Amino acid sequence: MKYQFREIEKKWQKRWYDQKLFKTEDSNLKDKYYVMDMFPYPSAQGLHVGHIEGYTATDIISRFKRMKGYNVLHPMGWDAFGLPAEQYALQTGNDPRTFTYENIKNFKRQIIESGKGVDWDREFATSDSNIFKWTQWIFKKLYEHNLAVLKDVEVNWCEQLGTVLANDEILMVDGRMVSERGNYPVVKKAMRQWVLRITEYADRLLEDLDLLDWPENLKEMQRNWIGKSDGAMIAFKVAGSNKQFEVFTTRPDTIYGATYVVLAPEHPFVNEITTADEKDAVNTYVEQTKQKSDLERMTDKEKTGVFTGAYAVNPINNKEVPIWIADYVLPHYGTGAVMAVPAHDTRDFEFAQNYGLDIIEVIKGEADGAFTGDGIHYNSGIIDGLNNEDAKKKIIEYLEKAKLGYKHSTYRLRDWVFSRQRYWGEPFPVVYDEQGRIHLLDDEDLPLDLPKLKNIKPSGTGESPLANATDWLYLNYKGMDVRRETNTMPQLAGSSWYYIAYILKNHLGVIPLNSEEARKELSKWLPVDLYIGGTEHAVGHLLYARFWHKFLYDLNIVDTKEPFMKIVNQGMVLGPDGQKMSKSRGNVVNPDDVIHSDGADTLRLYEMFMGPLEAEKAWSVDGVKGAKRFLDRVWRMFEFDITDEDVEELNPIFHQTIKKVTDDYEKLAFNTAISQMMIFVNEVYRVKRISKRQARDFLKLLNPIAPHMTEELNEVALKQNEQLIYSDFPTYNEKYLESSDVTVAVSVNGKLRATITVAKDLSNKELETLALEQENVRKFTDGLQIVKVIVVPNKIVNIVVK
Repeated sequence: MKYQFREIEKKWQKRWYDQKLFKTEDSNLKDKYYVMDMFPYPSAQGLHVGHIEGYTATDIISRFKRMKGYNVLHPMGWDAFGLPAEQYALQTGNDPRTFTYENIKNFKRQIIESGKGVDWDREFATSDSNIFKWTQWIFKKLYEHNLAVLKDVEVNWCEQLGTVLANDEILMVDGRMVSERGNYPVVKKAMRQWVLRITEYADRLLEDLDLLDWPENLKEMQRNWIGKSDGAMIAFKVAGSNKQFEVFTTRPDTIYGATYVVLAPEHPFVNEITTADEKDAVNTYVEQTKQKSDLERMTDKEKTGVFTGAYAVNPINNKEVPIWIADYVLPHYGTGAVMAVPAHDTRDFEFAQNYGLDIIEVIKGEADGAFTGDGIHYNSGIIDGLNNEDAKKKIIEYLEKAKLGYKHSTYRLRDWVFSRQRYWGEPFPVVYDEQGRIHLLDDEDLPLDLPKLKNIKPSGTGESPLANATDWLYLNYKGMDVRRETNTMPQLAGSSWYYIAYILKNHLGVIPLNSEEARKELSKWLPVDLYIGGTEHAVGHLLYARFWHKFLYDLNIVDTKEPFMKIVNQGMVLGPDGQKMSKSRGNVVNPDDVIHSDGADTLRLYEMFMGPLEAEKAWSVDGVKGAKRFLDRVWRMFEFDITDEDVEELNPIFHQTIKKVTDDYEKLAFNTAISQMMIFVNEVYRVKRISKRQARDFLKLLNPIAPHMTEELNEVALKQNEQLIYSDFPTYNEKYLESSDVTVAVSVNGKLRATITVAKDLSNKELETLALEQENVRKFTDGLQIVKVIVVPNKIVNIVVK
């Protein structure tokens, strides 16, 4: 019986797909388990082996949980809107709709050929109108709750390309921003944009991280991105005028040492307060700032600035301090104004030294530059003699009583700019009347579809290509002459709720999100139990999805505070050269090639055996061949004598293997589960026989990883009618778990040199003798003096030599 993997894999893939064997049960009798992948953007390149790594991991868990008696939901869909499709359409003149759906067909083929068990009745693309209808509906609700607003937002404008560019479409050349495509100049420009007020949810987004089983580094990335800072808002008057502005500071206790204030060059007061003598210098500096990205402004080592000629009044002591502008102050962080205390802030100290500004120490402490630690305040009026925390509390109490300031928290998190000057995205469900007033489309007028355009080139006005679609753009709505919105939503809109759409999607269509039926289904399935994907989505998709989920929670549509209970980030699969896979390096591994040469089961087994799921791993052709050899051994194992009665000699390793594989699957430790199954196969080869029950239970253990081969052996070699995917996962007998042997590590000067398998509870002297006899140990001890031998019974022998 030869292992014809190509025919076997095609047979089972067809059966699974045609018979919908992974369809989620419509039942409340079993506990639910919802396992999800971060869905892919369907690019022309197709899937790579990095995708397959994560997709195989979720498929293993999906199959395992189904065999453990859970009602499993394991869907797949497509993140289909977005910039890459639009750019490709611009370059080729093709409709992004056509080739996006062609790419989806290829992705689906690849996923099916990898053996993944998906409920395909729940498949959708975010560009399907019955899906984005509800993206538009959610936007309407955000608008009705004052969480979607139109604002003038600074964007990266490229005149020659006639469009707004994202940060990753911009290069820095000689300190100036240019477009990646064409190297055209890019400047900052204020444009009217839709903005979602995610900052209203900042505290909840921060606090509820504690509810989640996520990697700590992922949670920390979100905490840092939200960036909550506690401090005080303090009002400074502009000397000689009735103007005043607020500064936010985390160190209100240092206010007596404030010797100047700094405004962002974009601050609305800059033009009004700048004196005639300083006008030219200030205007030049403002124009230069427009050429810089926010990142460059924050990371520039040399802090630059210009004096406005104006002064502010320090409210605590009424001293006048100069007002400067500097590009390291950003207009959208805090208030766009800071008080500078050079004696106790490193950045302020460097700036003051550069420009000869006063430095007044108000906290006792030893430091070469600014002293930023805790200390006793002096030169500080009402807070003299206090440490930092006590001084903060007292100064805030004083400021609030005197109505000069108040306790305040600010966030690094910015509101979400939700407009894109693109064609290929969800249209906004709004119209504007002749007075510019906003009107939402009625629910019965959703979805609002995109018009079909022959050419999707930019409008040249900063609006999207939809500005060219005049027949679609202008209409009469409810008796009013109106104009549609020309911007579209960002790619992250659809992915902010797609895990909900999977629950509502079925072979008949989509259950309305605002229905009672939807609420019941969402209550049954949410939250997602396991979500696997890369860390690159930590502060984009994962944050925005949490925001939308909390909003839907407030609307009583979902009844969980969080969408994703457990997240695992799979590690990157590197090329055979240990470098990140890329076409330019020529080190990309196509899963289609591996499936053709060695089979999908081999690909799945190899990717899970490479190392821990979360670790970065380099591809190895030899490793793939090794995985194939193991599966060949499993296949040939069924040529041994298969008995009706259990082979007693196999029972200890058999039950140990069931326990180890069960525990490892729960922990997603697939590499060590495979190692244990290899040990079991070796033992079967030693005794050359196995019982039907032991053989079938072994196939059940291996099935989640190598589903095609195991189903074939179950049906053909063991003549079983029940498919493994619907069988019960094996259970172990505790009495066989107590091993009479132990593995002892032998090290020389702390470095592992051998392992020995010995009878349990061997004496220290016997362990020492066996350890010194090991060939690899002798290599590192011959000719050297053995100082001492340390024995930890049943575990370690450490030989110390010199």
